[in-house]
Formats: sequence, C-alpha cells, structure tokens
Amino acid sequence: MEPSELDTIIAAHAGRKGALLPILHAIQQAFGCIDPAAEKAVALALNLSRAEVHGVVSFYHDFTQTHDPRPVVELCRAEACKARGVEALVPAAQAAAGERVNLKEVYCLGLCAMGPSARIGGQIYAGLDEAELVRLVKLA
Repeated sequence: MEPSELDTIIAAHAGRKGALLPILHAIQQAFGCIDPAAEKAVALALNLSRAEVHGVVSFYHDFTQTHDPRPVVELCRAEACKARGVEALVPAAQAAAGERVNLKEVYCLGLCAMGPSARIGGQIYAGLDEAELVRLVKLA
C-alpha cells in the first residue's frame, strides 16, 4: 500500500464523527484489502487500539485482509431473494464464475421486492433470471 495514498484517505475522513467505517470502506475500495499496516495507521489516526480496528475489519464481510485480484459479483442470498428464487440460480452462477470471478454471498442489497439481485462494482442488478445472472458473471 502506498503510504501517501493511505494517509490521504485517512485525512479525508479523520475529522468526521464515526470516521472508522468510511475510512475502512475507502481503503478497501482503493487497495482491494485492509492489511495490517493499514489497520495500524487507522488505529493511530483515530486514537483506537489496533485490536479495535482489526475487530471491525474481521467482523464485516465487506472488508478483506488480503487482496483478491478477481472481479467480484455479489449475489444477494437474503430471505427475500431466496423467496424470489435466487437459490435456483446459484449453480449456474458458480459454473459461470469458475475460478475467474469471486462470486460472493451477501445478505440484502436493498431491492427485496425486485430480487433476485446482484452487485458488480457500484452497479446493482435486480429481477435476475438465470440467463441474465450468467451473462453478468461472464462480463465481470
């Protein structure tokens, strides 16, 4: 991780109330992970223990401690999407993803009435059927 870019991210949020999660999200987005050096820098900047920062990083599934260069397709597996048939789509999505795409299970993308849904980058797709989900996974 570039120290200057990490410092810039921390500085952009450090004065905010409740800055920890925005900082961690920005680091995850910029570097693809939150490694021990980043945890230490965030802890120091926010006057937290490294254990407190690590606890947050390890608790939330949005954060990873090692970089995975593969594209990520987040597939909602929450109850509303299950009720709308997401489980039947999973085998085809897994087959399309193979080892090339990180097909990540998430719980609720906020489109419960329009599921099944998935997110790729910042874009959310809803009302997915098998063909459309496979197409999206292949494009990722």
